[in-house]
Amino acid sequence: MKAWVLHGVGDIRPEEVPVPQAAEREVLVAVKAAGICGSDIPRIYGTGAHVHPLVPGHEFSGVVEAVGAGADSKWTGKRVGIFPLIPCGECAPCRRRRYELCRQYDYLGSRRDGGFAEYVRVPEWNLVELPDRVSFAEAAMLEPMAVAVHAMRRLMPDKDAAVVVYGLGTIGLLLVLFLMDAGIRRILAVGNKDFQKQMFLQTGLDGRFYYDGRDSDVDGWVREHTDGAGADAVFECVGRNETFARAVGLAAPEGKVCLVGNPLTDMTLGRDIYWKILRNQLFITGTWNSSYLHDSGDDWHYVLDRLSAGSVPDGEGMVKRPGRIAPEMLVTHRLPLDELDYGLHVMRDKTEDYVKIMAVGR
Repeated sequence: MKAWVLHGVGDIRPEEVPVPQAAEREVLVAVKAAGICGSDIPRIYGTGAHVHPLVPGHEFSGVVEAVGAGADSKWTGKRVGIFPLIPCGECAPCRRRRYELCRQYDYLGSRRDGGFAEYVRVPEWNLVELPDRVSFAEAAMLEPMAVAVHAMRRLMPDKDAAVVVYGLGTIGLLLVLFLMDAGIRRILAVGNKDFQKQMFLQTGLDGRFYYDGRDSDVDGWVREHTDGAGADAVFECVGRNETFARAVGLAAPEGKVCLVGNPLTDMTLGRDIYWKILRNQLFITGTWNSSYLHDSGDDWHYVLDRLSAGSVPDGEGMVKRPGRIAPEMLVTHRLPLDELDYGLHVMRDKTEDYVKIMAVGR
């Protein structure tokens, strides 16, 4: 089969490799769509992965082609999404079913082979059966959508809350969509590219509620839109010192700040920012990954429910209702697997505007 194999920092190659064999309680998935995550870029070009050689890619979907010993044969031929984190099942968080907090996890695409290939072996436990209304491209975005939902549910803002989404990459834009879908009425977004404003406007929100973070008075803009009070909830989706400091400054007294963006550098906490947290009695929380419990209460099934709710038949297939969750609007590049390196280079070098770059299969 064809696969993109990472041999070391910056050394990723297209290769012909053996098709993996499903081990006990595993299945073999034929990959139909695989998204490039922002975290794949430093993994491939900056730090390397936990093991080499490795096939990266943790955002993918496909069809089950074979099942290993002990796996249920019902999965054969099923369309599936994949939760990429493989928990140990034994640590304290796992015993509480908080698998996203597992202390000894494995991970598809960073610790074992992932979805930048024609086939991948996946534990049966990690499969999510797809409703007919959910496309492979949408299913390849289940992971980032569930990450956005997990962050949203960490703060659970009221419908009348003033909410700021600071940073409009993939997760930030998905947060905007899910906050809208949840009925949040006052959403303010801060981006730093003209293209991000274009994508924000495609959500249906008014341009008055977008601020270009390259300007210097985001604090004044938020106060203007909150009657001077500040934001009840702030999602920091960048991962830089300056945006963390601004997120703290934008929060109203007793406001909430959720740290979502992966840190791009070491993070430091200035004394003035620390004082703002103390004196405003802010609630600061982090978020990582998403909940996956095999039932309707987890983030993945929340996403599937909202995707299905927004789909209606058009006589030939399924289309999305205006105002509903439509993640494919964020797919800016669709590439064959052979050309995946083009997408990797676009994201590494910032040569083109993009949100989600995806390899699509046969």
